[in-house]
Amino acid sequence: MTATAPREGQLWSRCGGCATLLYRKRLRRNLDVCPECGAHARVDAPERLLQLVDPGSFTALPDRPAEVDPIGFVDLLPYPHRLTAARAGTGLAEAVVCGTATVGRHPCVLAVMDFRFLGGSLGCVVGELITLAAERALTDRIPLVLVTASGGARMQEGALSLMQMATVSQAIAALREAGLLTVSVLTDPTYGGVAASFATNTDVVLAESGARMGFAGPRVIRQVTGRDLPEGFQTADFLLRHGQVDMVVPRHALRGRLVALFAAARAVRRSASRPAVPRQGPSPLVARPAGGAIAATTPGGDAWQTVRLARHPGRPTTLDYLETAFDGFVELHGDRLGADCPAVVGGLARLDGRPVMVIGHQKGHTTAELVGRNFGMASPAGHRKALRLMRLAARLGLPVVTLVDTPGADPGVSAEEQGQAAAIAENILALTVLPTPVVAVITGEGGSGGALALAVADRVLMLQHAVYSVISPEGCAAILWPDRGAAPQAARALRLTAPDLCRLGIVDDVVPEPTPAAHHDPEAAAGALREAVLAHLLPLLDMPPATLVRRRRQRFRRFGAARLGARAGAR
Repeated sequence: MTATAPREGQLWSRCGGCATLLYRKRLRRNLDVCPECGAHARVDAPERLLQLVDPGSFTALPDRPAEVDPIGFVDLLPYPHRLTAARAGTGLAEAVVCGTATVGRHPCVLAVMDFRFLGGSLGCVVGELITLAAERALTDRIPLVLVTASGGARMQEGALSLMQMATVSQAIAALREAGLLTVSVLTDPTYGGVAASFATNTDVVLAESGARMGFAGPRVIRQVTGRDLPEGFQTADFLLRHGQVDMVVPRHALRGRLVALFAAARAVRRSASRPAVPRQGPSPLVARPAGGAIAATTPGGDAWQTVRLARHPGRPTTLDYLETAFDGFVELHGDRLGADCPAVVGGLARLDGRPVMVIGHQKGHTTAELVGRNFGMASPAGHRKALRLMRLAARLGLPVVTLVDTPGADPGVSAEEQGQAAAIAENILALTVLPTPVVAVITGEGGSGGALALAVADRVLMLQHAVYSVISPEGCAAILWPDRGAAPQAARALRLTAPDLCRLGIVDDVVPEPTPAAHHDPEAAAGALREAVLAHLLPLLDMPPATLVRRRRQRFRRFGAARLGARAGAR
């Protein structure tokens, strides 16, 4: 049972771990850790800061991005009403508290998430605040500490919440490049898009005793696999045994561990001084290529019908496109760590005579093919194979084309044991700095972090009847509506179609499909995909690598709340 902190004003509390009745003041003196069984109750962000930083040293960052409701999401309640209730219930403006402080007299920047606020979900404002915290650490040349507590990306902001995984990751990448220490402290719980991005792509990953972390939550895994979960699954000790965290630290020792890490980082810091990086606001919107006008003329249609078309078993797969839109494909196998995931295929090919590296999800058409390819749901080995091929392309000077068609990453027990969240996070981080052109095409389903792991690109294209979303309509309906029968309504609320995402700026161009859909004329669909990729790839080929990386970062930085708020104000 998960231990939870008792409400203020209570004299006695019952431990969620051993059910012992405890005197509240004694429990608070013990940092909300049960003295009988050691269960760590969840603590809120203000309390966490009191436990970690030097007294009186915390100063909140002044940045307060504009409030956003980017897709006008409504389930049983309008999204703004849920935000108002969360603010009233927590006393916080959002699900993260950011600021500067000293820990053992070492200056640092902290971003501390609070699970009480809409499950600590990662939305545009949260992503903006954490990114601004990272940029402040870069400006001041001091370490960044992230304390995570989250159920994942915020459904009510659709695919824009998914983009925050890349936005924050590239801010972490900038700190890496500057030689500045980044530390994440995993607390209970840390799941979904947070686990698969900044929670696991820092230099050092600490897990508080009793923390749980994974890409997919236990309930989802049970539903998908029909299996009982191993004892202690996804707990801090499980993560340590499977090599996914650096250490497990009891709450009373966290502050001391941070002090030791800061001292070590200061001792080994390069003696050569580097010029301070000027602090910058969000980058301006990068202009879309002229082809983006296709989106305005793309026929609309019901979002749920589009979901069904995107999932049609006859829809062309990555291997189909490699046979028709590309030439001379030579498949490369394996992650070089002991596995070859069949849900991801990749290798060398030619596009209009130019060598390229093509990587994509592979589903299949028949039941046997779908099962054999795990329905296009990549394991950690699949993401690591993709990462190996991306890095090989960069060494060879080849552009990368990715074809995205997955309901999401593999949610199985073995995938969690092998580090699914960290594998996705590493791909996102690597793509933000890959010094070669990257064009991504959403060809069918673009599901959550499993899709984003191949879609942090210079140009993102989307077939007319493809979908791209932070969560499946069925999953969204199961959480926010009374039953899964509301999936069609959730599909409309999520704004997951190509025209929707083009209007939001997530997608650069919509690739038209033959009437009525790609599976009715695969050859024509392949021809359209080929021409669209060439049109967007050719202007990138002569661009210097540093310019590519800078503009790619600008692309994802623009999804922050400041830019979205400015756009809403302009309307």
